[in-house]
Amino acid sequence: MESIIPIVFYIVGIFILYIVIETAVRKGINSSIIGQFLEKKYGIKEDKKSFLDDDLDNG
Repeated sequence: MESIIPIVFYIVGIFILYIVIETAVRKGINSSIIGQFLEKKYGIKEDKKSFLDDDLDNG
């Protein structure tokens, strides 16, 4: 039992790190000059749904 708890904490930590990095990259690209240029030129506004968008809080 003592060896399972650190593994669970490690997995949860990696998941939180993934969410933080994904959000930072997505917001960084969308707010960059090149991202805004491509959005204006091609009209691409991709709202890729994340699996986190389907949770129960968003009802």
